[in-house]
Amino acid sequence: MSGNLTAVQPPDALPLAYLLLQAGRAFDAVVREDLAARGWPRLSAAQTLVFAHLGPDGTAPAELARRLGTTRQAQQDLVAGLSRLGLLETVDDPTRRRGRLVRLTPAGRDLTRDAAGVLTGLEDDLGPDAAELRRLLGVATRAAARRSRPAVRREGTTA
Repeated sequence: MSGNLTAVQPPDALPLAYLLLQAGRAFDAVVREDLAARGWPRLSAAQTLVFAHLGPDGTAPAELARRLGTTRQAQQDLVAGLSRLGLLETVDDPTRRRGRLVRLTPAGRDLTRDAAGVLTGLEDDLGPDAAELRRLLGVATRAAARRSRPAVRREGTTA
C-alpha cells in the first residue's frame, strides 16, 4: 500500500491488515524498549523477527531466510549482527553432513525469556480483552488461510 492511510481515513475505517501490522509494531517496540531498559542491547525490529522465527533446536539459514521473507544475504547480515552481540551462533547441523544451524546462545535464551515476560505483561494489561482478542485473531487467521491460493509457477503449474 502506498501513501499514508491515516491521513485519508478515520481510524475506524482503516484496513484491518494495517491495524494488525501497527499493533504488532507497537508490541515489538515495547518489547525492544523494555529489554534495553533491562540492559540488553538495543535491537532493531528486523532483529527481533529473527528470534520469532528460530526453531527450538535452531534453524537452517536458508529456512530462516524463507521464514523471514528475505534474501539469504539479508538473513546472514541479521544473524551476523546478533552473533556479534552474543545472542546467536551458527553451528554444524548434527542431522546433515554439510548443514548449518542458527541457534540461540545461552544469552539469547535469557533474552527470549525476558521478552516473553514483557509480552505476558502486555497481555495482562489487556485484561479480559486478551482472550477475546486472541479469539478474534484466530478468526482473522482462519479467514486469510481460506483465501490463500497455492503459488503458481510461470509455466502455469502450481508450486
